[in-house]
Amino acid sequence: MANENVTFPKDFEYIEVVRTGKPIHEQYDSFWIKHPPMDLSRRAKIFSPFDALRGFNEAVSAKEVQYVPKKELNEEEMHELDQTLSILYKLTANGKLARDNNIQATLTYFVPCLDVDNEAYMVKGQYCTITGTVMKVDSLIHKMIVVDDVNIPICDVVKIECENI
Repeated sequence: MANENVTFPKDFEYIEVVRTGKPIHEQYDSFWIKHPPMDLSRRAKIFSPFDALRGFNEAVSAKEVQYVPKKELNEEEMHELDQTLSILYKLTANGKLARDNNIQATLTYFVPCLDVDNEAYMVKGQYCTITGTVMKVDSLIHKMIVVDDVNIPICDVVKIECENI
């Protein structure tokens, strides 16, 4: 008999169950056949934590992201950016030229907040930096600059640094 020295309130209805202790079953008795022992790896899964509110942690962490308003470039910065884009356009006019010239650049650009549940949605955003090979500058039709298969709108670019030009 287990737990004989433990005191319980008088109206505790499970006192006999506690005093009896854990049941002992013989191998292959009727209970053991209906409820065979579970291996430890399966038993551990029962008690492993789970995400009761699926997506809640991601939503909370998304709210913690600091968004900033888009910076307006001054006249001098705009002129410098236009000159750099013009040079890059000439050096990457087609795929062969882009591969031959292999222009390595670091771009800083604005990415607007795309979380519809956030107050910064399409009003504020973050600045990202990418370093890679400039593959194409399309300032006429799509108004994009392509760096290592990443399309960046030219209107969002705030700074371009190139070592090769």
